[in-house]
Amino acid sequence: MIQAIDPGDVPAPWAYAQGALAVNPRRVLFISGQVPETADGTVPEDFADQARLAWANVAGVLDGAGMTTRNLAKVTIFLSDRRYRTINAEVRKEVLGDHRPALTVIITGIYSEEWLLEIEAIAVD
Repeated sequence: MIQAIDPGDVPAPWAYAQGALAVNPRRVLFISGQVPETADGTVPEDFADQARLAWANVAGVLDGAGMTTRNLAKVTIFLSDRRYRTINAEVRKEVLGDHRPALTVIITGIYSEEWLLEIEAIAVD
């Protein structure tokens, strides 16, 4: 389905791929930025809980299209502060297991001050 591409002449990745190759995909799903908020507006205070919730929201969109996290080809994670990068990587590994999509992590301001991250993605099947 999705093949990790890690050529030896670029820096070695950790738990993600330098590239993700999808040959002849039937469908492409663009997932808007998913935030750490429930449908009723609840936002956890802890970063790890927020990360798990944002990933659960990504999974919900994937499920709506009949896909899973194994279909993710590209993920972009926006963090409100670089101090969350290690916990972010741990939760991402917890959610994705050995699946390694292409990945970008950006440190930036987030739309709502209570959100500590946002995740957008592209999935294929």
